[in-house]
Amino acid sequence: MTATRIPQRSERSIRREAATHIFKVGQTVRLKDGFLVVPSKLPDVCRITATLPLRGNVPQYRIRSDDERHERVATEDSLEPVNLSPAGSGATLIERTFGHGHRPKDGRLTS
Repeated sequence: MTATRIPQRSERSIRREAATHIFKVGQTVRLKDGFLVVPSKLPDVCRITATLPLRGNVPQYRIRSDDERHERVATEDSLEPVNLSPAGSGATLIERTFGHGHRPKDGRLTS
C-alpha cells in the first residue's frame, strides 16, 4: 500500500478589517426611512443602550425610545445621528431638562 500525500494549503493569514461601531452607548440616533418602515409609527429619537456583535459585516445596536417600554435592535446602516442641542449650546438633554445641578444659596431643591 502506498501513502498518498495530500497537498496542504499554504498557511497564509487572512487579515480582515474588523468593523467598528461608529455610534456610542448613550448617543441619540434616529431610524432612517426605508423599506417596510412607516415613519409615523417610529419614535422621533432613540438612544443607543448597547453595542451588539456584527450581523454579517454590519455592526448592530440595541436602541430605546423614552416613549416606548421595549428596546429594538437596529443595524448601523439603518441609523443616523441626531444632534439635540442647538448649535453652540453645549448643554446635554438632561442639563436642558433638569438644569445644571445648581442649588439656590439656601440649599433647597427646586423643581
